[in-house]
Amino acid sequence: MQLELRTLMFGIVTVLVLFLIIADIAEVEKEIANFAGSRQLYLHSLIPKPNRNVAVKANPKPLVSEGEDKSPASPSYSNNTTKLSTDNWTFNRTLSNLIRKNILRFFDPERDISILKGTLKPGDVIHYIFDRQSTTNISENLYQLLPTVSPMKNQHHRRCGIIGNSGILLNSSCGPEIDSYDFVIRCNLAPVEEYAGDVGRRTNLVTMNPSVVQRAFQDLASEEWRERFLQRLRGLSGSVLWIPAFMAKGGEERVEWAIRLILLHTVDVHTAFPSLRLLHAVRGYWLTNNVQIKRPTTGLLMYTMATRFCEEIHLYGFWPFPQDSQGKSVKYHYYDTLTYEYTSHASPHTMPLEFRTLSSLHRQGALRLHTGSCDVGT
Repeated sequence: MQLELRTLMFGIVTVLVLFLIIADIAEVEKEIANFAGSRQLYLHSLIPKPNRNVAVKANPKPLVSEGEDKSPASPSYSNNTTKLSTDNWTFNRTLSNLIRKNILRFFDPERDISILKGTLKPGDVIHYIFDRQSTTNISENLYQLLPTVSPMKNQHHRRCGIIGNSGILLNSSCGPEIDSYDFVIRCNLAPVEEYAGDVGRRTNLVTMNPSVVQRAFQDLASEEWRERFLQRLRGLSGSVLWIPAFMAKGGEERVEWAIRLILLHTVDVHTAFPSLRLLHAVRGYWLTNNVQIKRPTTGLLMYTMATRFCEEIHLYGFWPFPQDSQGKSVKYHYYDTLTYEYTSHASPHTMPLEFRTLSSLHRQGALRLHTGSCDVGT
């Protein structure tokens, strides 16, 4: 009798286990189907392909095959390129929400925008993201500037502007339009005051690569340059200053110099230092969507993160070509004479590929890419 009871109990338990396994498999298959179905709404059009509206005409070879960037060094452009930003653009809220949801599968920008105080302590050893064999230590000064909570915690904005630094902004008269957004993100501490008519003044978040300290502020080598740097920071007036301090070896001294000045002069900025997983997570998201980027530019990184905080995103100053649609020369940066080989295989970035990806999202209404002049008085 006991043997029969044990056999019966064993049979019941086995059936229950099988039932749970089958239910789990069904749930997983359902989730995969839902994710795959949602991706089909836009992933196929994220793969950059030749397109007369944004592609190069002059080169008889295919512009790009999947996962490869082969833009010619000196392209000519269709006049339809600038129309990208003005003709019948409508915000696609459904697609924007879908992109946000899928990005959150890879990382959470609210959390990963900065390492928080308490997760590290002074003296901790950090391996650089791109130089894994090289390390640095968390200094006392840097630790003081780590935020205790995410600087973007619980923030949500209806309309956001992300401002790149291309010379396409010069003579655009886009300043007032840019300043009208609820939240404005800028890249690499670019100057604004003397270019305000074209780029605006408003700044809510600005990035600062360590190389900017050397290139734009002469390594703070004199009192004059230190004052210029402080003046630029004071103009931020409580904005978020985002410093990628642990990307690559070579910038640790510049980060420390900047931090010391911020602390010494109690500059009113909210510092943030991106998490060590952020860049790889962003790259992973785009690679999963068949966008074969080497390393995301600051602009693409900011767009990817902004999807978490912003409903409708507008991009300005994103133009990775040496000429505009009329064949006129375009500076790499609107504010200096730096030159750049956009299609160099030695470059860590694939800017034309990123641009075509953003253009595809623009055409679908997920974001708006502004590449021409703005209406005066907007």
